Amino acid sequence: MSGLRSTVAAALANPHNNFGLLRLVMALAVVVSHAFSVTDGRVEQEPWFQTTGFTLGEHAVNGFFAISGFLVTMSFVRRGWRDYVVARLLRIAPGLIAATLIVALVLGALMTTLDVSAYFRDPRLWRFISGTLTTFKSAAALPGVFETNPLPFPLGTVWTLKYETLCYLGVLVAGLAGILARPRLALAALLALTLAVILREVMAPHGSKGTETALRLPLIFLAGGVVYLYREKVPLSLPLLAVALLALVPLSFTPLYKAALYLVSAWGVLVLALAPALTRRSVEPPADLSYGVYLYGWPVQQALHALYPALSAVTLLWPSLAATLVVAALSWYLIEKPALGLKRRLMGAS
Repeated sequence: MSGLRSTVAAALANPHNNFGLLRLVMALAVVVSHAFSVTDGRVEQEPWFQTTGFTLGEHAVNGFFAISGFLVTMSFVRRGWRDYVVARLLRIAPGLIAATLIVALVLGALMTTLDVSAYFRDPRLWRFISGTLTTFKSAAALPGVFETNPLPFPLGTVWTLKYETLCYLGVLVAGLAGILARPRLALAALLALTLAVILREVMAPHGSKGTETALRLPLIFLAGGVVYLYREKVPLSLPLLAVALLALVPLSFTPLYKAALYLVSAWGVLVLALAPALTRRSVEPPADLSYGVYLYGWPVQQALHALYPALSAVTLLWPSLAATLVVAALSWYLIEKPALGLKRRLMGAS
């Protein structure tokens, strides 16, 4: 089957895909991107931001949301709502709970400038834990921790989990309402969100970053879900992807750019995950370290910068990557993998 005629549905019959590899690469890209913001609190000097308007980390998060939208929509359609809820809870919650407690109770206690007993008595510690676990608050600080860093908060990436969780709930509601069985309704929602992004660029191109993000991430997630719902028709073509990426260059001077970028990114990462030319052999990592890398990369970099504030972003990057991978491996084997084993037992299937 040629690249131009290959579809998502045909690719799903292939036992090999690149989802795990792409998730790991994107998680590492987030760590690379954050080396700049951790060291000076700014992202403007990052090359990806200067050329595309988004940091490398933001592009990686876009990829995460596209893959997530595709896979969780598939999960609901194939398994139903009960297994869907169990799978989502056991994928997100154990790793997040462990990371929050480790950062707050272990790393924070080691890095605080306060007396340790005063640290554990400080109400800000317990507000940090509750805020992170209930509202995914990423801008909360720990008492006496990273106070001299440009950005003092110790878990700077968990804010995306709020959007992820809302998108999960959206799939649940759409599935229960029968919308996933009527793909045209999902497509109409995607078109409406796309139009909202374009209208924002026309009316308020320099508006709130928060509003932009609140449109960007759900749109990309929904695009991934729509690709699955239209899997019999959506092509997987590397040449077509190259053409789409080139088309973004002239669009970058128009209000259509961001909407086009989001849609091309969502489809493009799924092409990279499923295209037959890229999946003839399995290149899946032996362990799924992506979630651990994503959660622990920021606090590891924050700690290294606090200890060695003179290090540049590039110099900080290499030891932070090594340390993050070690911690992520511990998270996988001690927390996440056992939780996924529990999920299989509860769902009665592997």
